Amino acid sequence: VQLQASGGGLVQAGGSLRLSCTVFGFTLDNRSINWFRQAPGKEREGLGCISNRDGTTRYRDFVKDRFTISRDKSKNVVYLQMNRLQPEDTAVYFCAAPLAGTGCRYESDTGTYYPSHISEYPYWGQGTQVTVSS
Repeated sequence: VQLQASGGGLVQAGGSLRLSCTVFGFTLDNRSINWFRQAPGKEREGLGCISNRDGTTRYRDFVKDRFTISRDKSKNVVYLQMNRLQPEDTAVYFCAAPLAGTGCRYESDTGTYYPSHISEYPYWGQGTQVTVSS
């Protein structure tokens, strides 16, 4: 099993980037794909997820109006489209998959993405750097 994250780069504030997570070793019907990021000196934080079951997406509140997750099952690739980027979005971005195909975790009352602890994701991409200049 291998996940490869790509697509990062340098962008000006207000710009957009699309990250890709190419999956090897299982299909997107088998496991959900989660996106995380880690800024310097900060903990890794979950951003959103696309469910293996039906392609439903879930997001954290602070990105749901700007970030969109999608997938191309024919290519076994998941995308993270990021719009209206701000300097505080500067981080290394990772994709991750759980051990089993249990869909995305979310808060039942709000539908907001609620990631598991990072230790519960055995499969990680190598990370791709996103830098947003002001």
